[in-house]
Amino acid sequence: MRFRQVHLDFHTSEAIDRIGSRFEKEQFQQMLKLGHVDSITVFSKCHHGWAYHPSEANRIHPGLTFDLLGAMIEAAHDIDVKTPVYLSAGFDERLAVSHPEWWVRPRYGGSEDLFRPGYHLLCLNTPYLDILLSQIAEVVRNYEADGIFLDIVGVRECYCASCVAEARAEGLDPRDAEGMKPLWERTYANYTRRVRETVDAHNPGLPVFHNGGHIRRGRRDLAGMNTHLELESLPTGGWGYDHFPLSARYVQPLGTPFLGMTGKFHTTWGEFGGYKHPNALRYETALSLAHGAACSIGDQLHPLGRMDEATYGLIGSAYAEVKAKEEWCRDAANVADVALLSVEAAGSHAADGGHDSFTGQADAGAVRMLTEGHILFDVVDLESDFDAYQVVILPDRIRIDEPLHAKLSAYLAQGGRLLATGESGLWADRDGFALDLGIRHAGANPYRPDYYRPLHPLASLGEAAFVFYSEGQRIELTETGTELGRREDPYFNRDAFAFCSHQHTPSSGRDGGPGMVESRNGIYIAWNVFEDYAVKGSLVLKETVLYALSRLLPEPTLRTTLKAQGTVTLQKQASKSRYVQHALYASPVRRGKGVEVIEDILPVYHVSMELRIPEAVNAVYMAPQRKPLDFKQDGEKLTYVIPELECHQMVVLEYGEPE
Repeated sequence: MRFRQVHLDFHTSEAIDRIGSRFEKEQFQQMLKLGHVDSITVFSKCHHGWAYHPSEANRIHPGLTFDLLGAMIEAAHDIDVKTPVYLSAGFDERLAVSHPEWWVRPRYGGSEDLFRPGYHLLCLNTPYLDILLSQIAEVVRNYEADGIFLDIVGVRECYCASCVAEARAEGLDPRDAEGMKPLWERTYANYTRRVRETVDAHNPGLPVFHNGGHIRRGRRDLAGMNTHLELESLPTGGWGYDHFPLSARYVQPLGTPFLGMTGKFHTTWGEFGGYKHPNALRYETALSLAHGAACSIGDQLHPLGRMDEATYGLIGSAYAEVKAKEEWCRDAANVADVALLSVEAAGSHAADGGHDSFTGQADAGAVRMLTEGHILFDVVDLESDFDAYQVVILPDRIRIDEPLHAKLSAYLAQGGRLLATGESGLWADRDGFALDLGIRHAGANPYRPDYYRPLHPLASLGEAAFVFYSEGQRIELTETGTELGRREDPYFNRDAFAFCSHQHTPSSGRDGGPGMVESRNGIYIAWNVFEDYAVKGSLVLKETVLYALSRLLPEPTLRTTLKAQGTVTLQKQASKSRYVQHALYASPVRRGKGVEVIEDILPVYHVSMELRIPEAVNAVYMAPQRKPLDFKQDGEKLTYVIPELECHQMVVLEYGEPE
């Protein structure tokens, strides 16, 4: 997979003419060279439904008089730049206008303004699918495409005439949403299968990716319908800075080649004249490298077809660095002590509510805590091998069914330990805890918020009664549990007829039972602390969890003096007999309404690293500078200092072959 890709949008209205009239082969090539681009996704068909090349399967844009797709492929291939080809699959406004019966129909709807500008989603369980397949076949047959990128697709809830008729023919009740789900799943699987057959009929094995804006954790079957994965995750475009690390930490252990896709825009797709600060792109591409991913940056071409020099200067500021670093980033495997079992992957959260739902509060809060605490971790699903990890985290809402109970029991029997919070650990279909966590369940906690009093001083905050805002569970200690902290009840819940002060009622000092308990199997915390951290960000939540992990993981693979806004990962290139430790530092700030930006990146000095690795290291150096670093290794413990970290620094640890 190429490491320096551009995803070039070109969604262009028929109300604009002279399409591509300022396209020049030499200028196109100059911009790719300026941007250090080695792959660019170019376009056959846009959301408006127009083709950008002569077509029998589609209609060429009425304002275009030549083969723009062919010209771009030729220009790029002349300078060894690959050209995957883009087709809009879910949107085709030209056909949507003439075939409203093909629209995806929600069960409830109809209140939307008829004259709101925008696209209409098409159902792939209609005759539209055959038209789309003919368009794909035409591209693969007539052009030297290096891949096919199909956009705006996924498993869709749909009550169009075709879906309702098929359901009724099968004896299903379309009013039963659960009963309809297999039809919607089958529709998507049929689409991906037929796309693969269509492509292979003309170019066997050509890479194909189906983009839905998010890789669903726990749906390996959907991921497997692609030859590779592209993690669309524009931090300023609605995804935020939590989404990519969460998604990448899930995807990398799957072993599928993948890239991280951000954008050059200040906001999101379709923003003409919008540019983020160069430091933001430097950081976002480095974040991809640190998580084992190649890089892609989104751009949108002006209708006249001239590449924007400011954009490719901006992209080049990041990709010059990626180009220098990529030899230390290929074929790398993440090193992890901890497995975070995703709430989405466990089926307790559905990523179907837009960008915010792509993360989910429990998963997002957990990833944020682990990253800030510099814990090495993977995000896992129910198919993952838990035995590869010292600790498995069950965040907030992981209820236990029989298969998961068997899997966790086997993991605990071989010495693994759990960190469970909130509802996690409770049976899915009956009362009580499914595993021996040193506690009995006494029901949901009636107070919210209430207070936690640790029986140990926290790292920064000492000892006090700390407010916890999230849902909690009442628990009682058993003979196998050791109390690490207690719950204190407020005087009462805030109510119209009994309230105190501006926010909530203070602690009464009454004992509410254990709040954190340790047992031979791990540690249980009685609140949804990860959701709480995603919403409130209280320091006490993070320090409580990190204290628990320090007990469960007394000798972690990594310790560092890097502050919380820094990110550290450890990748292993086994084929090169080396580890590559990545360190990043930047602080996103909120600017405007809900937009996080990175502008200033300040250097950080004298960052100490302590690693525990089994191999005997014979050289430590900074990359790409190739500057040697002094190091000391005592058994498995290796220490060194990064003298200066500006945005992103890699440190390479070379070792001989293990005995």
